[in-house]
Amino acid sequence: MKQNRRSFLKTAAFGTVGAGALFQQAWANTPAAGFQSFGINRMGTGGKLKLTYEPYELKLQHVFTVATYSRTTTPDVQVQLEYDGIVGYGESSMPPYLGESTESVMNFLAKVDLSRFNDPFQMEDILAYVDSVMPGNTAAKASIDIALHDLVGKLLGAPWYKIWGLDKEKAPNTTFTIGIDTADVVREKTLEAVGKFKILKVKLGRDNDKEMIETIRSVTDLPIAVDANQGWTDRQYALDMIHWLKEKGIVMIEQPMPKTQPDDNAWVTQHSPLPVFADEAMQRLSDVQRMYGAYTGINIKLMKCTGMREGWKMLNLARALGMQVMVGCMTETSCAISAAAQLSPAVDFADLDGNLLISNDRFSGVKVIGGKLTLEDKPGLGLTLL
Repeated sequence: MKQNRRSFLKTAAFGTVGAGALFQQAWANTPAAGFQSFGINRMGTGGKLKLTYEPYELKLQHVFTVATYSRTTTPDVQVQLEYDGIVGYGESSMPPYLGESTESVMNFLAKVDLSRFNDPFQMEDILAYVDSVMPGNTAAKASIDIALHDLVGKLLGAPWYKIWGLDKEKAPNTTFTIGIDTADVVREKTLEAVGKFKILKVKLGRDNDKEMIETIRSVTDLPIAVDANQGWTDRQYALDMIHWLKEKGIVMIEQPMPKTQPDDNAWVTQHSPLPVFADEAMQRLSDVQRMYGAYTGINIKLMKCTGMREGWKMLNLARALGMQVMVGCMTETSCAISAAAQLSPAVDFADLDGNLLISNDRFSGVKVIGGKLTLEDKPGLGLTLL
């Protein structure tokens, strides 16, 4: 059995990433207790593919406030995809605006039947099928996508940034997010970040925008990325704010105006002295072409685009159109953050601090060292289950 499996992995890996792929002994992991087993898929080598999942609530270290809501927890579903003793990990994180819930994700996962596929390397077919099971449900789909990428990376014995041909040394600094709050709390959060991060991200879009920035500037002169979360509705006001922000050392703007005002967003982008990135207006691959000309760049979030497979395609299409790219996140464990981080050596900005905002991370994965994303050399997503 071991010899057959070794031959299968070698053949499949050469067909997937070419003769230059390195093969290591795949890491065998034991599924975590408490997972609800879905079913079994008989594989060509006699192995089994098994999807399991369980709900998990992410606990935030601080109240998190943006232009439209505040929260202290985020619902989440943890996923495992096992093949022949090797486990791939995934997750679905569901902040309120996505419209998904623990119940909807569990319902979606219960409908997924992988029995039609005969090996885990049929990634395009598997994930196209998963996408077709039901419309929407992008975070639920992302959980399977992430777990499959982790599994296949382990089978290949390589991390995904290497499979994609990227240099991990080119991974950027990640921003650290400061939500909308009182001046005292903003000052405290900024002091916590100074010395650990080289760029901050600030949520704006309410009536205290200038106070937020002035408070941060009283503490540090670090570069700042601003996310208005659709909070500015008048385009002249948005443009005036951007000019003011540029004078304060802001380096980019995310979603200044509502996604329902595409012409106003395009006008702001045309006149803006700073790059403007689509966030709420940007979800899936089919949206990228529409963003061209209306925004300087796009923000790719795995929970919105169904995962790594589509995120990689979005990145390459945006680059072909001459657009900038950032990779972002929700509140997530190091599982989904490490998945998104595999893309990071190819982007202009990274906002991958979601795992740093929670107190109950289940994994160790990508690290932030001196403000810079530092990817693991371990196969798959580079995860260790804590």
